[in-house]
Amino acid sequence: MTTELPYTDADLRAEAAAQHAVLTEDPDFMGIGEQMDDDIVESTESANGGRTWSQLLPFETDDGEAYNAAQRKVHDLINGAADVSEWAINLGADGLKPDGHSITIGAAEKPIARIHFAFEPGMPDEMRSALVEGIGQAIADAL
Repeated sequence: MTTELPYTDADLRAEAAAQHAVLTEDPDFMGIGEQMDDDIVESTESANGGRTWSQLLPFETDDGEAYNAAQRKVHDLINGAADVSEWAINLGADGLKPDGHSITIGAAEKPIARIHFAFEPGMPDEMRSALVEGIGQAIADAL
């Protein structure tokens, strides 16, 4: 009896990335609106909570025009998103977690490159920041 599988870990990752990409190819417009409804709008969050999309843009105010406009914009952002499925699968398989650290190269209105970071969950914040700052400084010195 052989214990060797007829596929590799790379095969599994490639299939997972392909399926992940398909999930984002045609987002359900109505589903987006339903999911937005009770989600807290990030910019309204505070220690006391925050406002949901339906509270921020009540349907009754303008027959839902403002809410629907925001829903369309979210849908368009999903449709226009870069396919990072392979990266996402590989990060998860390696046990890394993305965080808010990033380095943008180029003008703020039109970046030419952006580096996003993912770290081992146990890595201390000070180490994360030092790593990002060090890489940022190396890039700045090279430019």
